[in-house]
Amino acid sequence: SSRSSGATVRNEMDSVVISRIVRGGAAERSGLLSEGDEILEINGIEIRGKDVNQADMHGLLTFVLIPSNQSKPPPVHVKAHFDYDPSDDPYVPCRELGLSFQKGDILHIISQSDPNWWQAYRDGDEDNQPLAGLVPGSEEAEPQLLLYPHSNSRCLFFLSFAPDLDNEEILTYEEMALYHQPANRKRPIALIGPSGCGQEQLRQRLLNSEPERFAGAVPRKDVSCEAQGVWRSLTSCWCEMSCFCVSGKLIESGEFEKNLYGTSTDSVRQVINTGKICVLCLHTQALKVLRSSDLKPYIIFIAPPSQERLRALLAKENKNPKVLVHLRLPISCVYACAREMEQGSGHLFDSIIVNTDQDKAFTELLRLINKLDTEPQWVPCSWLR
Repeated sequence: SSRSSGATVRNEMDSVVISRIVRGGAAERSGLLSEGDEILEINGIEIRGKDVNQADMHGLLTFVLIPSNQSKPPPVHVKAHFDYDPSDDPYVPCRELGLSFQKGDILHIISQSDPNWWQAYRDGDEDNQPLAGLVPGSEEAEPQLLLYPHSNSRCLFFLSFAPDLDNEEILTYEEMALYHQPANRKRPIALIGPSGCGQEQLRQRLLNSEPERFAGAVPRKDVSCEAQGVWRSLTSCWCEMSCFCVSGKLIESGEFEKNLYGTSTDSVRQVINTGKICVLCLHTQALKVLRSSDLKPYIIFIAPPSQERLRALLAKENKNPKVLVHLRLPISCVYACAREMEQGSGHLFDSIIVNTDQDKAFTELLRLINKLDTEPQWVPCSWLR
C-alpha cells in the first residue's frame, strides 16, 4: 500500500511511473526512488505495457528503473484559509494519507508534483507525523469550495459571509514566510472583536500601563463638517473620506456628534516611527486596508466567553446580564457577531484570546505582544517583497 511502501504509481501510455513518493515513507528513506522514475521491472517481472493495478507494491521489492531528471523544489509554507477533513472528502486519492487541518493552520508543502494533491506537514506536527499527508492543491480546493459554500469541513466563507472581500477573491492558501520584527520598528497590534467583549478596555489598559511603550493612533477629524449646512458638508466629507479609503490611506472611518473621524495609515506609521507599539481597536472591514499596507499588523481576535460566563461578568459589574446596556443589544447579538467575524475573517487572525477574565486576558495579550520581540512569526510573503 502507499502507507507501507511510501510510494504510488500511475500509467503514462505504456509506462508505469512513480507518481508520488510519500515523505517519511520507506521509499523516501531508501534514497533510491524519485517521483517520475519509470519502472521497468519489479522483482524481475517486466512491468512496461502492463496496467498499473498489476504492479505488486507489497513486501520486499527490487526495481529496475529509468531515473527521472526532475529536481525537487524547496518547501512552500502556506496558511490555510479553510477547514479540511479528508474523512468527508470523496475525492482524496488515499484517505488514510489525508491530512486534516483548520483555517489558520500553517502547512509546510513539500511536494506539488501532483497539482491536485499536495504533500504537507502541519506546522509543529513534523515529529508526530511520520508520513507527509495529502491536502487538496489550490486547483482541487477552489472548485469544491465553491460547490459547498455552507459546508463546515470544506469551506471558505465568500462574499455573503465576508463583505470585506472582493468578489473575485477566492482564497484557499496564502504563502507565508517567517519574519522577526526589528527592534526599532514594532508591528501594530490590531484588536478585533464584537462590541462588549472587552477589546477597548484591554487597549486602554495597555496604554495606561506602559505609556512609554504603547500608543494609539490619533484619529483624523474633519472639522469642515461643523460648518453650516451640515448635511451638505457631511456629504462632501464622506466623499473625501471615501477617496482616502479607496487610496488605502484610511484604515477605517466613522461619524460622532456630526464630526467625521478616520484612522489613517500615516497616523499608525507616525507611532511606529517613534519606536512605540501602536494599538488599535478595529472592525474586520478595516483589515483589508491594514493588511495591504506596509504596516505588517499583528491581528488578535478578542472572543466572548460562554454566555454563562459573560452573564456572570456583567452581573459582577452590576450590569444587566441579558442586555449590553450601552449598546442596547441582547447578548445573543454578541455571539452572532463573533461567529460572523470568525467565519468571514478568521483566516486573517494571528491569535485568539477568549476573554473569560480581564486580568487573564490582559496577561495573555502582553505575552503575545512580548513574543513578537523574541520569536519570528509567520507573515504573508507579499509583505516581505
